[in-house]
Amino acid sequence: MNRNDYPLVEKLEELKKKYATLSDMLSSSEAMADMKKYIQLNREYKELEPIVAAADKYIKIITDFEAAKEILSVEKDEDLRELAKEEVATLESMIPQMEEEIKLLLIPKDPQDEKNAMVEIRGGTGGDEAAIFAGDLFRMYAKFCERKGWKLEISSQSEGASGGYKEIIFKVSGQGVYGILKYESGVHRVQRVPQTETQGRVHTSASSVVVLPEADEFDVELNMNDIRKDTFCSSGPGGQSVNTTYSAIRLTHIPTGLVVQCQDEKSQLKNFDKALAELRTRLYNLEYEKYLNEISTKRKTMVSTGDRSAKIRTYNYPQSRVTDHRINYTMYNLPVFMDGDIQEVLDQLQIAENAERLKAAAGE
Repeated sequence: MNRNDYPLVEKLEELKKKYATLSDMLSSSEAMADMKKYIQLNREYKELEPIVAAADKYIKIITDFEAAKEILSVEKDEDLRELAKEEVATLESMIPQMEEEIKLLLIPKDPQDEKNAMVEIRGGTGGDEAAIFAGDLFRMYAKFCERKGWKLEISSQSEGASGGYKEIIFKVSGQGVYGILKYESGVHRVQRVPQTETQGRVHTSASSVVVLPEADEFDVELNMNDIRKDTFCSSGPGGQSVNTTYSAIRLTHIPTGLVVQCQDEKSQLKNFDKALAELRTRLYNLEYEKYLNEISTKRKTMVSTGDRSAKIRTYNYPQSRVTDHRINYTMYNLPVFMDGDIQEVLDQLQIAENAERLKAAAGE
């Protein structure tokens, strides 16, 4: 094999060596003794896994391709030459496809993509109808999480007067959650005849969605002396014990003024743990937001967390239409979409982002 014909091979072999080194380091007593270091090494190791698998496949294809070409150049037997010709044709078409896949894998991923996510949905313009739509969006995400086998836990909720939610905050746990749900950040606009409308006119309302990567305890070191803890009686659903005991928790981070609260559990201790996890995430995202604001100017698929006015999607009930404005992608399956079948649009957003990342990498 002439390496000049396959410039990716050298890079891939370097990464395979790094992968083997990481494997050795992970099994060392030094890494085991430092949990923060172990988690970091394991994250790097996991990120390299798909690249190494693709590298092994790619190197085998080009090795077989070169061997088949060699047979064609020296073999006299026509049957063997015919077999070699077929193999050359098949493998030759596979090589560029594999190279494109590998180039995409080699672009550094957002390190947050593998994290769990904190999701906030807030009713925006439209009053009661916006709160009802926020409830519809929550149901859509709950159904999607169920399809994916993800765990959803509500941290806090404030119900609308006519149903739905003025605000609902929840955590989603699972494999690569943030990397999939991050595309949902932005303003979601609904066009339909509200339940409260007597004249049958179509109204436009909106709800905002913010998706944040959940910080773990190694991302942010919290000083408990910087946190003020208040307890209060929970309100809303949950039964008599929730509403009559001081189980709800409000945490205030004094240096930044950040306030979070959790009242979903009957246990004050469980509410405290959930609120602490949310506070850690919000502190972590003060820094992460700078990064997100930077990439949102380069990628149309991502919306800056600070830009709550960016309309990303319209849900038109009279036409049963869903339109994602970032990629001009329209579907006419609104009831199915609202039932949690949103993977199709997420796939299209992923394809668009990959194209943007490849283009950016080529321009560097």
